[in-house]
Amino acid sequence: MTNRQFLKQLQKLLGKDGLLTSPSEVMLYAYDSSMARGITPEAVALPRTSEQVAAIVKLAGKFGVPFTARGAGTNLSGGTITPKGGLVISLTRMDSILEIDIPNRCVVVEPGVVNLELQNILEAKSYQFCPDPASQKASTIGGNIAENAGGPHCLKYGVTSNHVLGLEVVLPNGEIINLGGKAADAPGYDLVGLLVGSEGTFGIVTKAILRITPVAKGVRTLLAIFDQLEQAGRATTEIIAAGILPAALEIMDKLMIWAVAQSGEALYPEGAEAALIVELDGLEEGLGRRLAECVEICRANNAREISTALAKEERERLWAGRRGAAAAGAKISPAFLVNDGTVPRDKIVEVLNQVEEIGARWEVRIGSLFHAGDGNLHPNIYYNPNDPEELEHAHFAAHEITEVCIRAGGTITGEHGIGMEKLYAMPLLFSPAEIALMRSIKQIFDPAGICNPGKVLPEAQ
Repeated sequence: MTNRQFLKQLQKLLGKDGLLTSPSEVMLYAYDSSMARGITPEAVALPRTSEQVAAIVKLAGKFGVPFTARGAGTNLSGGTITPKGGLVISLTRMDSILEIDIPNRCVVVEPGVVNLELQNILEAKSYQFCPDPASQKASTIGGNIAENAGGPHCLKYGVTSNHVLGLEVVLPNGEIINLGGKAADAPGYDLVGLLVGSEGTFGIVTKAILRITPVAKGVRTLLAIFDQLEQAGRATTEIIAAGILPAALEIMDKLMIWAVAQSGEALYPEGAEAALIVELDGLEEGLGRRLAECVEICRANNAREISTALAKEERERLWAGRRGAAAAGAKISPAFLVNDGTVPRDKIVEVLNQVEEIGARWEVRIGSLFHAGDGNLHPNIYYNPNDPEELEHAHFAAHEITEVCIRAGGTITGEHGIGMEKLYAMPLLFSPAEIALMRSIKQIFDPAGICNPGKVLPEAQ
């Protein structure tokens, strides 16, 4: 149980509306968008400034209270729940865009800024923040930084770490530090790179300097429908091999196409085995030629239908099914376990065939969405949450899929993080010496072990 004196001091620091302690309020913070569950936190702090965050962390250290920073709770690996209870530090009230610096092509934001809201503001100025995770309508910049989020357009533009120039961070001892900045090539160790993707286990980001990029002058989108998944996979590989670098290359399998069709999100043909979306952007000159090359590659791989779009409204229609696919999964089952592995592009079809075999063996339905351009697979395992045996089978299937990705020369996450759900897989990918090295880095930042504990690294045996 959290010390009453600790809560009293927090209340004094944050004011009446800055601390949640009633069971009906704090219970909402015992879970996120993953299947993992934690111990209900004793309190939720709602700071408005970096100084308040630092003061909260210092108090937590003084009383030995574990704490977890949190944004919108869209995490898919259990990274924002509290396995040891304690304190949640919700950063949703720190949601200001502090500066838009067009000459230096950057913005300064607080961690609670919602990704899509930032995108909409920048779009009016003909700029963009490139990382576009599927959760961008809700997920915050702080969470994107913690998970090193990607999205469909990371093939061409890179993941979050490629677009973070500087950070203000509250360390687990309550000290505020500033890393990087607007100037390029900061000297010293790349501590910004170390913090991005550390899943909130090294400290709490309270401000970020983000690189912004001009919106492309021209965009073309192609949707190709195939009768075999292998055909879509080959088309993807051949597009890259032809020297074409699309902004996005996305594939959906048969089950997800069916779900999207049932939900009315898009008019994809239900009987198709695969849908491939290719998006090209850049200067208008040459876009038409590259689009024509992609069409020919798809035709050569026996695409049965091909649609192309230039106008934004038409492009949105082609994207509608992919963007609505996660929600459309409710047509398959009321619950699903999201997988997130990455494999070499030329192994995608081989791995997906093994995924299909795993689904049959464990008697669970698996529908796959994937960022085909960088080999990031999301096989979603659908199950009945009221059937304990089916839930167990979903977990067993997920573990086997992770092992298949590793054997194919891939890795255990592309953008969702390790959190709690994939702790079991870390020893499958890393040697004891490598895990020990990571643990020693965590110890430097957080010697007391109270900053988002129980995440990323399995406990020492």
